[in-house]
Amino acid sequence: MGTQAPTDQNNYASTDIDAKLAKQKAIDDWLPITSSRNAKWWYSAFHNVTAMVGAGVLSLPYAMSELGWGPGVVILVLSWIITFYTLWQMVEMHEMVPGKRFDRYHELGQHAFGEKLGLYIVVPQQLVVEVGVNIVYMVTGGKSLQKVHKSVCPECTEIKLTYFIMIFASVHFVLSHLPNFNSISGVSLAAAVMSLSYSTIAWAASVNKGVVDNVQYGYKAKSTSGTVFGFFNALGEVAFAYAGHNVVLEIQATIPSTPEKPSKGPMWRGVIVAYIVVALCYFPVALIGYYIFGNSVDDNILISLEKPSWLIAMANMFVVIHVIGSYQIYAMPVFDMIETVLVKKLNFRPTRTLRFITRNIYVAFTMFVGITFPFFGGLLGFFGGFAFAPTTYFLPCIMWLAIYKPRRFSLSWWCNYICIFFGVLLMILSPIGGLRTIIIEAKNYTFYS
Repeated sequence: MGTQAPTDQNNYASTDIDAKLAKQKAIDDWLPITSSRNAKWWYSAFHNVTAMVGAGVLSLPYAMSELGWGPGVVILVLSWIITFYTLWQMVEMHEMVPGKRFDRYHELGQHAFGEKLGLYIVVPQQLVVEVGVNIVYMVTGGKSLQKVHKSVCPECTEIKLTYFIMIFASVHFVLSHLPNFNSISGVSLAAAVMSLSYSTIAWAASVNKGVVDNVQYGYKAKSTSGTVFGFFNALGEVAFAYAGHNVVLEIQATIPSTPEKPSKGPMWRGVIVAYIVVALCYFPVALIGYYIFGNSVDDNILISLEKPSWLIAMANMFVVIHVIGSYQIYAMPVFDMIETVLVKKLNFRPTRTLRFITRNIYVAFTMFVGITFPFFGGLLGFFGGFAFAPTTYFLPCIMWLAIYKPRRFSLSWWCNYICIFFGVLLMILSPIGGLRTIIIEAKNYTFYS
């Protein structure tokens, strides 16, 4: 009789642990990031293209006009190299602990900096990036729809930008209920194809137009302060263009993994393809667009290209389709965070109703902010420096140094510290320029016009 009680207690404890594990697995199978792990390497390719090649590519000629030829080319190429390197680091760190996967950016941050500090460092920055991108894409989608309307029907009555943003948002009230990353793979593939298409149209139509009369390559601003602030804003626009790192671990989480075949193999293959596509989109648009228009280029090159109207209407429609996919890619980790807090911390039941309510509220929020503050160029510069630079340019390097501790003055040590130095400069300087641009544009802006 004396030995019976401990056995019963052990059984109860074992049953309790099994129940908790079963509950945890049921939640993980419901959450967007961990619910589906059967993606192929090409999913990684087009998800990364969709995340990276956003509408930011269309502002690169404008960024070049504020940077000038020399600094512009150097910053574009440096950004491509640095972000390629930091993306490789994140892919490598996804499964650095045997038998464990860091499915979310903040989980990697917690491993590098500690349970609480990792959350405090990563989550606010990641949320600013993802929610910021979604707001900017609401504005971009609305402006592109407005441009399609003007190109197709120049004699028609002008419709407020507000209504076009609402039309764009209505698509997301439907698409946001797709449960996880793999379920939006079709939308993402279409978006990736569109990004390559409208980028090609942008530079090809520029070449067809030919260099504009009296083209000037000097700085756009007439005053020294204007030139300096414009330069800072352009740094943020470039940083915004390379913003795919915020969703890279979440994308890798959808790829199956075994000790013999870890997920980093197919993920890395997809990343290489994605970065080749990024180069094919970014460099021709930025360099040819600036060469053709000089410093008279608009903050969205498709606005500078008026003719042929059918082609520009088509390019803008491609932009709309692309930012629909891109919005979803950036919204999915936000949905995952919201749903994780509701289900794990606040003990809500993981139901369709919960998902329906939370996701609709989120889409409505981004739509409202986009309608209220549609300052496209300034928003790019401000968000680009404030949050994209840390999460893209130097946070992976700090994590790498904290976890792997490379030997002082080794190649890895130097590479990481150079990236950190460049990223910190971007983070400090570009929000200054972006904020000034927002203030200037806001002077002549009427709310909900």
